[in-house]
Amino acid sequence: MIVDQMILDKVATQKTTYQDDKTSEKPIRSIVKAVSWRVVGTLDTLIVSYVLTGEIALATSIASIDFVTKMILYFFHERIWNRIKWGK
Repeated sequence: MIVDQMILDKVATQKTTYQDDKTSEKPIRSIVKAVSWRVVGTLDTLIVSYVLTGEIALATSIASIDFVTKMILYFFHERIWNRIKWGK
């Protein structure tokens, strides 16, 4: 707990310059983050869908559609937030 607080204090007090803030993450980073998060999210969707339906084929179909649509939405969500200066 103390270590967590120390890390949070360090991050919260770390100063950045305008130049640092201006150079935000590149689109490829957003893509990699989207894919990695969607793998985790899709496994969750697959398991929940299987538990609810009892059919692996249906659960796989649901998870596949979920993977593609949410990855696309996440990418654009990241890119939009990357342009917002609030909180940087």
